Amino acid sequence: MKIFLESTLILVIVVFVSIIWVILWGSIYLEIGIDIDERYGGMPYVSILILFLVLYKNKLQFSGRNKGKDREKLPKLISKILIFTAISLLFLPPVLSFFFN
Repeated sequence: MKIFLESTLILVIVVFVSIIWVILWGSIYLEIGIDIDERYGGMPYVSILILFLVLYKNKLQFSGRNKGKDREKLPKLISKILIFTAISLLFLPPVLSFFFN
């Protein structure tokens, strides 16, 4: 039962954060004249998932009710690489749009 509740909580958080994130970045992209759904629609969504993975593995899993032995943080190098990748995916659509339009 605990696993179901923990999974449901994670799903709700991911959906809520994704909606806010996409609305925020979608409005920024539209403001500068980029339609992300046309060519680069997946990049902001992938960045959301990467950032949530880092956030969950480094912070959120320790604040829940799960007290299992398998809980460990991501190594710092992996965290930095994932965060850099996610931020790059957010800024890549305007750059690509500038060069290919």
